[in-house]
Order: sequence, then C-alpha cells, then structure tokens
Amino acid sequence: MIDILRKRLESYSTTDARQEEQALKEILQEVALYGLWRADFFAVAAFQGGTCLRILHGLPRFSEDLDFILRTPDREFQWNPFFETLEMVMAEFGIRCELADRGNMDRAVRQAILKDDSFAGQLNLSFFSSQNKRKLKIKLEIDTQPPDGSEFKYHYLDFPLDFELCAQTLSSNFSLKTHALLCRPYIKGRDWFDFNWYVSQNVIPDLPLLENALHQYGPWSGKSIHIDHDWLNTALSERIRSIDWKKAAEDVAPFLPDVFQQSLRLWSRQFFIEKLATLIKKIQIP
Repeated sequence: MIDILRKRLESYSTTDARQEEQALKEILQEVALYGLWRADFFAVAAFQGGTCLRILHGLPRFSEDLDFILRTPDREFQWNPFFETLEMVMAEFGIRCELADRGNMDRAVRQAILKDDSFAGQLNLSFFSSQNKRKLKIKLEIDTQPPDGSEFKYHYLDFPLDFELCAQTLSSNFSLKTHALLCRPYIKGRDWFDFNWYVSQNVIPDLPLLENALHQYGPWSGKSIHIDHDWLNTALSERIRSIDWKKAAEDVAPFLPDVFQQSLRLWSRQFFIEKLATLIKKIQIP
C-alpha cells in the first residue's frame, strides 16, 4: 500500500524541503480522511475549512489542519472512539501514527493530534528527510456546537482508495469563513486569500447561517442584528480598512505555490474593497 503513497508524492514534483514537507502532510491528511470514513466518522460530522477547500474544490494553498463540524451539536463528543479504526487504517498504509485527544470538555472546539515518524522514511524523499528529523503533525479540530443552518453534500474521493465523505457546501463554508474574517481577534492572511478565492469562484455566503454564527460568538453575540448585503458591506469594509495588508500577505506567503507570490504585491485596502464590491453585487442579484 505504501506504493500508492509513493506515486502520490511523485506527482507533486517538489523542489525544496518546505514543499516536500507540505506534500507529506497533505498525503497524511487524505489518508486520515479515508481512515475516518472507515471509522464511520462522517455519519456524525462534516468536513470544512481550508483543507476541505483544497481537497474537494482545488483551493491553491496549503492548509495545515483538518477541520470538521458536528452535523448535530453534541457536548459529549470525544475523538477517542474513532482512534482504533484510524490507527488500524493508517497502519495498512505503512504509517505508524500516534493519536492524542486534546479535547477540553469545557470548550466547543475539540482537538486531536496525529503524529507520525515512520511515513517519511519509507518514501523516496529528496529534501525533507535529510534536513528534518521531527515528527509530522496533523491537527484535527471539530466544532461540537456549530451554529444552526449549515448545508451538507456528500463527495466521492479515490485517494488513497475509493471512499465517501460529508462536507459543508461552499456557501455554508464561506459563511463561517466570513464569521472568522469579522470575529477572529488577530489577522490571518490565509482567511483573506480564501475570501478572494470564494469571490473568484462566484460563491455567495449563506447570510442566515452567518447571522446565526454572529449571534453565537463574537462582538455581535447577543445583540439584535439582521444580516443583509448592506450590513455585510459595512462590516467587512471596516475590517478591510483596519488591516496591515503587508503583514497579511506575509502570513499567507509560505502556504502558496511560487506562481502566486507576485500576486500578493496587489494586496491592499483598495484591492479588497474592490473584491468586496464584486461580492456585494453578486449577493444583490436575485
């Protein structure tokens, strides 16, 4: 089975240690998703976030984590029941992994960590193994108390083998990304790269879901607000005007292929105000 992973790595055509490490992590992510399917995880959860966009929709950036939401809120959710099957499946592909549930039952978002130190040594590496001895790590996060209103869709994938997973729709995913843009207490350039990508893909956020998320967490929590295109335009415009775009571009740069680096020079207040205007026009069209 390790040959399947070798062929996958060869398809990346990496040119340095950073690219090779990212490729290894992406392969681990996809094997982990297959293992979670084998563990019936997607009967209760849905895939979302940046890695979801990369794997299912071709988002052209590296994403470090596997993010999920429960399809039905459950304060008692724990990762441990899925670990035995996940470890068994990873072993089938020659991956000796460690899994640790870092969930805090007092927090809505529960984390688990997947670590591996055997995978890289079985592949024909050109850069990573000679310069790095640390374990590869993948963080798994799940929101156990997601806002009401997400929509889901099933997808069939064929790597490492045929399987099926449940994921948030693009519109729902964009809604929660917009929530992060408005409420995250620090600036994350990857969020804004994704925003630009959504706009380029003609995706419109689900405004009722965004409203539910804003009522649940953030500076508008508990306040009487109604989200429409005017409110969204005002709120995002204020956010865009507050950002140091040079720092935002520097944050996302290590996660992008070389071909995208020059485009980061365009990142500015005016650039994103224009992108926002494009989005608002699309929302206004019936």
